[in-house]
Amino acid sequence: MSRYREPVLKRCRYLGISPTVIGIDKESNRKMAGNKHKKISEYAIQLKEKQKLKFIYGVGERQFRKYFDMASSKKGKTGEVLLQILESRLDNVVFRLGYARTRAEARLQVTHGAFQVNGQKVDIPSYIVKPGDEIAVREIRKDNGTVKASVEETASRLVPTWLEKNAETLSGKVLSVVSRDEIDYPVEEHLIVELYSK
Repeated sequence: MSRYREPVLKRCRYLGISPTVIGIDKESNRKMAGNKHKKISEYAIQLKEKQKLKFIYGVGERQFRKYFDMASSKKGKTGEVLLQILESRLDNVVFRLGYARTRAEARLQVTHGAFQVNGQKVDIPSYIVKPGDEIAVREIRKDNGTVKASVEETASRLVPTWLEKNAETLSGKVLSVVSRDEIDYPVEEHLIVELYSK
């Protein structure tokens, strides 16, 4: 999968999101360059919203399109269902539970087999979890230095209400599907729906 080579803080500035959204406790003091009087087209605005979601969750165009098609085939508002699918990725859930500092780190840890779902090792970051699923650090990985450091650094991170965390056993449970109100960053998902509907 292709990776973003651009500096993270620069990308965050361009997309209009706080670095804390992706787990980086650092702000850039630089100002956005560019002509403020230049008119931005409707297409450019829609494209920027799509780029924002792809960047936050670290997914490529092909996979993002696949998620959009999945959302389109389900009941409910396509934009909201798309956000629910992205939030249900295993790497995102690991990040939300505070067992990784960033989603990129969570993706790496999952790929290296550090987590299990319902007692079974899962090493696919894009694995979609469901309500009732239990996610835990595997027993043989609990002494891993990276996992320990991440748990200590993210101890104060708020866990969303749709998840339940057990810090003692390094585990967590999916209680429900995430609601639109619990998405903690600015995104206008209807613009993405409009973009793909053209």
